[in-house]
Amino acid sequence: MTVDESRLHEFLHKAVGDLGAAMSAVLMSIGDELGFYKALAKERLSSADLAARTGTHERYVREWLNNQAAGGYVHYDAASGQYYLDDEQALCLADPGGPVDLPGAYLIVQDLFHIREQATENFRNGAGMEWGDHHRCLFHGTERFFRAGYNANLLSSWLPALDGVQEKLSRGGKAADIGCGHGASTILLAKAFPNSEFVGYDYHPQSIETARERAKQAAAPNTRFEIADATAYRDGDFDLIAFFDCLHDMANPEGAARHAHDALKPDGTCMLVEPFAGDRPEENFNPVGRVFYGASSLICVPVSLARNGPALGAQAGEKRLRDIMVGKAGFTAMRRAAETPFNIILEARP
Repeated sequence: MTVDESRLHEFLHKAVGDLGAAMSAVLMSIGDELGFYKALAKERLSSADLAARTGTHERYVREWLNNQAAGGYVHYDAASGQYYLDDEQALCLADPGGPVDLPGAYLIVQDLFHIREQATENFRNGAGMEWGDHHRCLFHGTERFFRAGYNANLLSSWLPALDGVQEKLSRGGKAADIGCGHGASTILLAKAFPNSEFVGYDYHPQSIETARERAKQAAAPNTRFEIADATAYRDGDFDLIAFFDCLHDMANPEGAARHAHDALKPDGTCMLVEPFAGDRPEENFNPVGRVFYGASSLICVPVSLARNGPALGAQAGEKRLRDIMVGKAGFTAMRRAAETPFNIILEARP
C-alpha cells in the first residue's frame, strides 16, 4: 500500500476537526444551559467574571472558554485576558429569536447519543423507532432549531412566495399545520394573521400538550391543537395546509398528501417545507447534506420504518416529492416557491 502523505494529512486534519467538534458538542449544550453565551454577548469577560456572572466555578469556566476559543466560537483578547462574542456569533449562539439557534441543534445531537444502542440494533435488523421513543431533548431541540428558521423566513419570504395565500389569511382564512410538534410554526402564523383560524395536528400526544401550553403563553386564541395522524384528521375546507419539515418522516407520505389534497378548498394551497436536497446523492455531499443524512439515519428513516413506511429520508429531493404530490396524491401542479441553504419550499395546488 502506497500512502500519499499530503492526502493523509489532509484527511487527518478533517478528522481531528470533527473529533474536536464532537467533544465540543457537550460543552456547547452546557454553555447554553448555564447562560455563558448570553453573558458573553453582553460584554467582554474574563473567566473569573463569567463565573461570577453565572454562578459557576471559574476553573471549569476557564477550560470551557478555551475550548470555545480554539473552535472559533468565542474570541479571546490576549492583552486583557477577556473573552467575547462578535455580533455574528451572538446572533447564532445567544439569540433564540435569531435566524439560527445553534444550541437548539445540539439538543438534537444530545438525543442521538441517548438512542445509540437502539439505533445500532436498527442497523442490524431493519427495525424502526417511533418519534415518541426519543429523549425529550429531541422535541425541544427540534422546536428551537426550526423555530429560528421559521422566524427568519416564514413571514418575510416563504408565505409571500405562495400565490394569494397571504391575502387569504389576512382577510380571514383557515389553515392546518400537519406534524406541528410544539406548534412553533402554527403560533407564528396565528399571531401574524389574527383573522384566520389555525389548526395544528400531530400524532405525538406530549407534543400537542406542549403546543397548547405554548399557545396560551403566546396569547394566540385563534389556534387549536389536536392529536391526529396526518392521514386521519377530520376537518377540511382549508385555504392552506402546511407540512413543515415532516413529510419525509412519515410512514405514509402519499396518504398524507392525498388526505391534504382532499381537505383543501378547490383553490387552496399545500406548502411543503423540506430539507434542501438535490435529486442525486452526490449533489448532497456537502456540510448541509452531511447534517441531514446524519439526522436522517437516526431520526427520520427510523420514524418511517417504525410503521413500515417508505423511509424517504431527509434528503428525498424535489423529484421524489413531486412524484408523491402530483404523481400519486392528485395535485395538478407543484413548483419551488422559495429556498434557503437549509430548506426548499414547494407549493402544490389541487
